Amino acid sequence: MNFSISLLKLNQYTLPFKQTQVNNATFANRKNEFDTFEMSIGYVNDIHGQTNNMLRILSGIKGDLRLSAGDNDIGDEKNKLVHNVTSKFLNIAGIKATALGNHEFDTKQNDFLDTIKSFDGDVLTINLKKKALELQDDFDVKTQGRADLDGYIKKSSIVNVKGERIGLVGASPLDMFERATHPDYHEDCSVSNLDETIESLQKEVDELKKQGVNKIILLSHLGYKRDRIVAEKTSDIDVIIGGHTHELIKDIKEGENLIYSKTGEPVIITEAGRDGRAFGLLNLVFDKNGVIKKAQNNLAETSNYYRNMINQYLFDEILGKPEKIGYIKKSTMPPTTLIEENPHANFMCDAMRYELNADIAVWNNAGPRNFFHEGVINSRDIRDIAPFRDGVSVAEITEEKIVNWFKNAIETTYKSPGYKPGLVAVSGLNYTVDSKNGKLAGMNFVDKNGIEHKIDINNPSKDKTYRFATDSFMMSAGADWGVLATKDEVEYHPECKDYYTCEYIKHLNKPIEINQTGRIKFI
Repeated sequence: MNFSISLLKLNQYTLPFKQTQVNNATFANRKNEFDTFEMSIGYVNDIHGQTNNMLRILSGIKGDLRLSAGDNDIGDEKNKLVHNVTSKFLNIAGIKATALGNHEFDTKQNDFLDTIKSFDGDVLTINLKKKALELQDDFDVKTQGRADLDGYIKKSSIVNVKGERIGLVGASPLDMFERATHPDYHEDCSVSNLDETIESLQKEVDELKKQGVNKIILLSHLGYKRDRIVAEKTSDIDVIIGGHTHELIKDIKEGENLIYSKTGEPVIITEAGRDGRAFGLLNLVFDKNGVIKKAQNNLAETSNYYRNMINQYLFDEILGKPEKIGYIKKSTMPPTTLIEENPHANFMCDAMRYELNADIAVWNNAGPRNFFHEGVINSRDIRDIAPFRDGVSVAEITEEKIVNWFKNAIETTYKSPGYKPGLVAVSGLNYTVDSKNGKLAGMNFVDKNGIEHKIDINNPSKDKTYRFATDSFMMSAGADWGVLATKDEVEYHPECKDYYTCEYIKHLNKPIEINQTGRIKFI
């Protein structure tokens, strides 16, 4: 029989589960009267190295226990300073443990090892499998920066909260290496499938139970749909602090984030969106058997909090003091999905096109990790929008290759869960999407005088070329899009999109309005 729960409004504790209805004794007295245990969990997920949002979160995060569902960091070894700041943030915030997300593995393993050594908490995953170094080719180990991670990544841990032992388990995403920016760094690794992951989780939970732990939390980077499956197919997991799919899960809703385990006990799932734009506080009341009796889930919008200035000084010591660049007079809100036009990304494409004297510049909608806020803007604000340090590549690309590249990007986006990698932001182009069928329906080149020139998408020119600019990962890696030009075919610029955006704003030398829309049309 399922344990059932009656739900009240946000910011009020839920009523007790039905089989243990009580009188109207005050909440403060219930612990002693009914042998309950109260605790709160402050949680974050998918912060993606957003240093400004970290500072705001530090001004607001609370909780007897503070946890992360992973993807705290972002970027490869070129983002070393941001990695250092991320570790400092986790420590100052008092994060006791984090799941191992896919972006933690953007970097080489030895660089990742340096980062987690500076983290005071535990990195947890149950489903990462890694080939022993002694069984690998020495050349691969050296050139790909592989390391022995045993002893630094754990399956589970036990923490003490107000005198109670709380069990923590972690899980990594099943598509971890499909999303990796450098898959070759981690060819010695794999992730168990969902059935194997569930089996391993249950085994680890059972071991915790044998140690007398009856309150268990899963730090999951599996994604919301898989979290629901895990909740239903396991027993004795009480809470899943989730991430990876960037869901913004508010309140507690039965059937959505209040799920019942295979033994009928309640399991609560959380997820606080992406890029540190929100963080959560989950209040819980357990009975003496470790079953949740009452719960309350609150999300806070990070933008409502001021940056913690003491900690900003500490961050500045690592990153350097940012440069004031200009003023954003007006800014539209960013899109909420990857299949909407993003004026913030379009503006950065304008910057690449102008500064690199390109005909066309593009950037994928999954790339921006923040957006332009109204008011004074500095170089770190812009870097938070484009944190990957990929550099920019420029090449002469044929019309045929551009059209086929867009066709593939659109079809891949509409077929994939979460619409990844997303539609492509553009400058010097506009295009039409058949959203019902997920197809490219039309395209125009827009010259520097603003005149449109129709491109025949059914018969694009094999001879006409355009000076085409984008980040080097999109140009040459081929992940999700296809290769436009190989590394030896491009004019490479080590400066990144944020650099060209800063220069562009300086050259404009006026208050900026972020309203660059109408470049993607939908039918």
